Amino acid sequence: MKLLQKTSRIYLLASLAIYFVVGIAFYRMIRSMIYDEVESRLKVEKRDFETYIRIHNTWESNSYFVENKIEVKPANGSFSKKAVFTDTLIHNRYEESLDPFRQLTFYTVINGKPYRVAIRKSMIQSYKLIEAVSAAIIAFLGLLMICMFFFHRRLSGKLWQPFYDSLARIKDFDWTKDEKLKLADSNITEFNELGDVMEKMAFKMQHDYKSLREFTENASHEIQTPLALINARVEQFIQSGDLGKDHTYWIEEIYHASRRMSRLNQGLLLLAKIENQQFTESEEIDLSKFVEKKLGDFEDILSHKQITVQIQSSGSFYKMMSPALADIMIANLLNNAIKHNHVNGLLQIETAPEFLQISNSGNVLKTNPERLFERFKKESSGAESLGLGLAIVKQICDNYDLHISYENIDSMHIIRVRTA
Repeated sequence: MKLLQKTSRIYLLASLAIYFVVGIAFYRMIRSMIYDEVESRLKVEKRDFETYIRIHNTWESNSYFVENKIEVKPANGSFSKKAVFTDTLIHNRYEESLDPFRQLTFYTVINGKPYRVAIRKSMIQSYKLIEAVSAAIIAFLGLLMICMFFFHRRLSGKLWQPFYDSLARIKDFDWTKDEKLKLADSNITEFNELGDVMEKMAFKMQHDYKSLREFTENASHEIQTPLALINARVEQFIQSGDLGKDHTYWIEEIYHASRRMSRLNQGLLLLAKIENQQFTESEEIDLSKFVEKKLGDFEDILSHKQITVQIQSSGSFYKMMSPALADIMIANLLNNAIKHNHVNGLLQIETAPEFLQISNSGNVLKTNPERLFERFKKESSGAESLGLGLAIVKQICDNYDLHISYENIDSMHIIRVRTA
């Protein structure tokens, strides 16, 4: 969810809660004020009634000197002089309905006899007034909330626009190029400070990337050259035939160690280049055809180990990626499947629009298959295995949003590459 949507939603929910509480409080306040007014009028009527009784010492039902209805009934037993306010409903014989009234009940003595007196005032107009005021307030608060919501959204969008502009520039920024990152200017101090920090970080990233690229290029050249020279000289010693048996053994050990160091150097430098995205060229590649074509490079070893190859295709698996990295990924997967296969073993290749799967027969794994994607993690202890092949494949997949999995079912080793 975007920041503006999140803040707008929070503002809307908070406004609804606040307006709901304010509406209820305002309704209760208006209702209380109207009730106070009605009760004060009923108290005035009570005083007028009592004054009338003191003067005339009697009460007649036709004594309508007051605006409200008065009911006087004889009272039996003991009674309290305390006046009580209550709400009541009285039948309206004209409209056949029950109308709300506010009633003041008290006891008094008329001509030496106790009477229960009830003075009632209609609440119909008061309730209509409450409903009208409440409806006006709800409409006003609703209109205010809607206006404030759109005002807040528009204001937030305008205030955060420099942030979104800077975010778009950061997304388009490519640290592999020499172009500097320049973020949008703003009149907000925090955004300017953030922009300064991001520009410094981008400059540092470009500097580090350039330094690492130069290092890998120099290391690749400077280390490989003496290693190649060592290998060449050792081969000359071995072919000279003038060495004794012990000397030949040690020379061969040096030769194998030198070759291993050369391959290790190449593998680590390749990993560094992949991690730093130095392979920038890309095109849409059909990995299904790519793997079938790459099998031709392994014909000799497949024939030597008498490995049966089975290919099953239900569609082409296309991916936009570097051709060089695609070649390295497929070569490593096939090399791994052939190297760890049995003599007279089986190599199965299955392709579909969503995945590429390479399966081979072999010994049952003793370790977790997923750990074989870690650097220098290998199942065999052979000197020829560096433990970098699957790590390189995993890094290539990560760079192109591909998911790779390794599964060992009985004697079959299954590696699947699919879209993430």
